[in-house]
Amino acid sequence: MRLATLRDGSRDGTLIVVDRAAERYAVADEIAANLQAALDDWAQTGPALRRLADRLETDESRGVPLDPSRLAAPLPRAYEWVDGSSYLNHVVLARRARGAAPPDDFETVPLVYQGGSSVLLGPHDQLALAEQAWGLDFEAEVCVILGDVPMGTSAARAEPYVRLLMLANDVTYRNLVPPELKRGFGFFQSKPATAFSPFAVTPDEFGEAFRDGRLFLKLRSTLNGEVVGNVDAGNEMHFSFYDLIEHVTETRAFAAGTILGSGTVSSKDRTQGVSCLAERRALETIELGAPTTAFMKPGDRIRIEMLDESGWNAFGAIDQTVVAG
Repeated sequence: MRLATLRDGSRDGTLIVVDRAAERYAVADEIAANLQAALDDWAQTGPALRRLADRLETDESRGVPLDPSRLAAPLPRAYEWVDGSSYLNHVVLARRARGAAPPDDFETVPLVYQGGSSVLLGPHDQLALAEQAWGLDFEAEVCVILGDVPMGTSAARAEPYVRLLMLANDVTYRNLVPPELKRGFGFFQSKPATAFSPFAVTPDEFGEAFRDGRLFLKLRSTLNGEVVGNVDAGNEMHFSFYDLIEHVTETRAFAAGTILGSGTVSSKDRTQGVSCLAERRALETIELGAPTTAFMKPGDRIRIEMLDESGWNAFGAIDQTVVAG
């Protein structure tokens, strides 16, 4: 089942169900006004939404033609947006790029930060860049939307709390990161609004590709028409989503509608490319002594998507252009 949010002038938009071909949709407002409302009462709304999705799939006369440009993020605002860093290769390269060593326990304790969640970008929203010197970078990630998760949830018991999966572009101003972290209080100005894929998808749609809290499909990033990364999201995900849930719930509970990110998808296999420019620049520094790839500038276009072996584009594409602003 694929869910999306249609812009309607309100803060939270209108919840819709989208067919597998991403050609038609059915409005779900009789079930729930928006996705957050559906998540708040998932035991009732989940089965009802699935029945609507089944009717949409089997009856070609049902539904409205889909215009992807009208879609907001599945959750235009969320109670919380918590991002991990599950790929150790990314941790090592990103730290090396700014002259910092990984934490001593980075193989056993996940890194997480809490991003802004009151304004989340839709899949086609522009990336406004006020200062090119800030060093704009994309970061391609997989993320999950959670149901109500109690404090102290173990990884072994985390699976039922994963309601939906999405993709994210966790935008970063790289040149603002070092001075912020030097102050000892974490990311803030270096992390502008995050963008999300058009569709949020239930885990069952992926079959065996989603297992053990990992999605074993390749995440493709295309920058200005060049495929810069086609990276397997499962093989080197050191901490699964279930591990991340265990970590973040150690001291508190989380409400339905919390978004939890994997961190930038990364691989030691350089033939798979990169999911952010910081990794490419780090590799250039290692091999050449200095980076040669520039950060993003106005006019640049980033596209992030994930296709399965049959070519099905489950999440749709994040497709954004940088503008001066």
